[in-house]
Amino acid sequence: MVRARLSSKGQLTIPREIRERYGLDTGDEVEFISDDRGAYMVPIKRRALMDLFGVIKVDRSSPGIQKEREIAGKKRGEELRRKALRR
Repeated sequence: MVRARLSSKGQLTIPREIRERYGLDTGDEVEFISDDRGAYMVPIKRRALMDLFGVIKVDRSSPGIQKEREIAGKKRGEELRRKALRR
């Protein structure tokens, strides 16, 4: 069991053992959850956008994706034609 003492300002220093175990560092956020048995501290891990790359598998051959590509291609073609006509 690891203990910590609450300061007069209501601040709590999270012991090194706990910080290392949960990978907590300066600026990280934690959430406190309270129930009938007590309060629990839960680390909030923010993920970088690139950490999510590949999480969702997309079936690139699906008709919906192909239709979206066609529409996007037509829109892009129209934009390029309009720009060319302005010159």
